[in-house]
Amino acid sequence: MTAIADQRAKEKTGPPPSLSVKLLNGLLALLRSEFLRRRLVVYLIAGFTSITLIFLLIRLMPGDPVQVMFAQYQGRIDSRAFEAIKRQFSFVAAPLHEQYLSYLTSIVTLDFGPSISSYPIPVSQIVATSLRWTLILVTPAFMMYFVIGTLLGVLAAWRRSSRIDTVLLPISISLGAFPYFWIALLAVYFFGFQLDIFPTSHAWDTAIKQNWSSPEYMSSVIYHMIMPLFSIVLTSLGSFMLGMRNNMIGVLSQDYIVMAEAKGLADRRIMFTYAARNAILPSLTAFPMALGFVIAGALFTEIVFSYPGMGYTLLRAIFTRDYPTMQAIFLMITVIVLLGNFIVDISYTLLDPRAR
Repeated sequence: MTAIADQRAKEKTGPPPSLSVKLLNGLLALLRSEFLRRRLVVYLIAGFTSITLIFLLIRLMPGDPVQVMFAQYQGRIDSRAFEAIKRQFSFVAAPLHEQYLSYLTSIVTLDFGPSISSYPIPVSQIVATSLRWTLILVTPAFMMYFVIGTLLGVLAAWRRSSRIDTVLLPISISLGAFPYFWIALLAVYFFGFQLDIFPTSHAWDTAIKQNWSSPEYMSSVIYHMIMPLFSIVLTSLGSFMLGMRNNMIGVLSQDYIVMAEAKGLADRRIMFTYAARNAILPSLTAFPMALGFVIAGALFTEIVFSYPGMGYTLLRAIFTRDYPTMQAIFLMITVIVLLGNFIVDISYTLLDPRAR
């Protein structure tokens, strides 16, 4: 009778929910939670503070777009043309509060007007083009950073005092101590000029017509991306690898790992299913900072390789005091970093509901 009752109870309750169902239920619970509302308020305050600081820091730079443009001509420009330029860019001479209100309006409408350095091309077109190239470079760099850093950190902890722990880990940490642009300059010098293996500038061979459906063009894009990509990965890999190794060592001393080993489970299953799955949770909190490091590394690396991403475009905008372009690029960087923080917060609470 007891067996029949248990069988009926199982039929009523049904099979246990799958992992996807658990994640969906967790996401629905998170959307209804007070935690999400509090985090949204925090990110809105952080975003507003950031865009205000961006506006003020840009205006604190010496000179303005009209003065820089006049200085480039070394006094050879006609005074009437100079006055016409000032009228064209009247927002430069407007009071600071009017400039700020215009700046907030441009953020809400996503209309930053024409670029000063590339007049009359709209800023939105320039930023969209540079953002595409930056994403092409940053996306595989961040994926390699995460996958390779996780695997090497897990292996270094699992095989402590082995060659991967005593040789590879110090090398990667030492590389991470150097600035991004220094590693990029070394790559340009050795692999570009000395060995002549990889191109030293631009994102594709300019002799090839830009066509994303062309295999020749795509191969040229990948070929030009190799040195910038590995410069970013090599420089940023060490810190995440070390953090993952330390987390893994702490997890390996837990009782459930000892129990899994006593049960005779396979080493690979213990290493990845039991240990690495729990060791990666603390590393998720460092993801926003890691994303910021990778983006910062990409911006500096683009300048070294003249890669037409946001870093190279931002440098040109700074030289010409192109306020609209600088504001749009800084805003884009702020949104990417804050969005990365928000996604990590949601992911962490889904993986560990106690964080709510």
